[in-house]
Amino acid sequence: MEQLQASLQARGLSVSNLPDKGRSLVTTKDFYPGEVIISQEPYVFVPNNSLTESSCDGCFSKSNLKKCSACQVVWYCGSTCQKLEWKLHRLECQALAKLDKERRKSVTPTIRMMVKLYLRRKLQSERVIPVTAIDNYNLVEQLVSHMLDIDEKQLVLYAQMANLVNLILGCPDIDIKEIAENFSKIACNAHTICDSELRPLGTGLYPVISIINHSCLPNSVLVFEGRLAVVRAVQHIPKDAEILISYIETATSTITRQKTLKEQYLFTCTCPCCIKVGQHDDIQESAILEGYRCRDNRCSGFLLRESDDKGFVCQQCGLTRNKEEIRKKSRDIKALLDKAPKSTSSGNPQDAMILYKNIEKLQKEVCHPFSISLMRTWEKLHEILVQLEEWKEALTFCRLTIPVYERVYPGFHPLLGLQYYSCGKLEWLLGETDDAIKSLTKAVDILRITHGTNTPFMKELLMKLEEARAEASYTLSCKE
Repeated sequence: MEQLQASLQARGLSVSNLPDKGRSLVTTKDFYPGEVIISQEPYVFVPNNSLTESSCDGCFSKSNLKKCSACQVVWYCGSTCQKLEWKLHRLECQALAKLDKERRKSVTPTIRMMVKLYLRRKLQSERVIPVTAIDNYNLVEQLVSHMLDIDEKQLVLYAQMANLVNLILGCPDIDIKEIAENFSKIACNAHTICDSELRPLGTGLYPVISIINHSCLPNSVLVFEGRLAVVRAVQHIPKDAEILISYIETATSTITRQKTLKEQYLFTCTCPCCIKVGQHDDIQESAILEGYRCRDNRCSGFLLRESDDKGFVCQQCGLTRNKEEIRKKSRDIKALLDKAPKSTSSGNPQDAMILYKNIEKLQKEVCHPFSISLMRTWEKLHEILVQLEEWKEALTFCRLTIPVYERVYPGFHPLLGLQYYSCGKLEWLLGETDDAIKSLTKAVDILRITHGTNTPFMKELLMKLEEARAEASYTLSCKE
């Protein structure tokens, strides 16, 4: 702990025990928007491989992949990644190669992550892999497991997974209970590794980053540069303040956020957003984000249940909507949504587009214009239409999402910046250069804070903005 504190002190940080929170990361100096607070390589990580899709075990690339000939489980994009991972994979490969073909199918990314955890501990104990203040197994041991809060069904599952890990490792001296507890630690502390556009690539365990607590209104953001986790300030954080990031998708009602946090991370959030639960403003916002629209299309009011529970009353104009009408339309929407996964995976985007347009039509009849579910449908239609190269219609749906994004996300949220970027790219492609400049400028203003300016992604974005400005300038000079 002393070595960790010394290492963090040099970065302007300290680990403190805060009431009702336990270990927390606190500043010992001021941080400013866009400034890197801390970065860390994962102690262990795995790509999100499945039976149908694979990626490189070193860099997450999906191109030029070749399967490890010995274990038949791990993929690499080339010799560079294979050599970088060889010290650890050499042991993993030996263990996996001993399994029969059917048993290897049981080796999920989560199982692999646990196997790699113990093999890395072994290599560090033998000094094959160096140990540092922010990269050692002791930090994993200090993570909270919440074992006492887990139900019996989950405990049984962890025990079964622990037995498989023990079988793969072939180390009878490793305690099954310890492995099961580490599975619980991973569930509560691991982070989803994403690319620059926040698309999931894999899962990593970052023991120091895991000290950072959650807030639904955070002062920092966690992004990834490859597999490096980078925490940047999104506002001025004074000395002696706690660093806070968001663990979950925050574009939901307070009750939904709290339910997600309780189920996945086993705690109740008491951030400034969550302490308003049940208050008038929170009830109103929840009714807008997850509730229903007024039956008068000209009215933007939100609905609340009548006292006799027979219907919903618009809080703006007083009109009532019948509960059975809403229930029927909600059932119809759910029936179509249940078909959506099969439709989108069928390889026929035209059919998927028709399905989602039908969903949108029903949702617009029953959902508030700022409804999260309606926003998700617009996102999906935007994605499908880009795939179909229907650029103009794709832009229409992308633009529809922006007002909802601006409502549900803080000003410096990467998802808001990325949505502006999507709009800007489509606008420029369609020759709407002035609009493209506005959208790309808004994207840069946000993403330079959350992503920095030196990554290939940000350099490409900045280049697009400069090209759009140059094109607009040239067009203006030709007119003059």
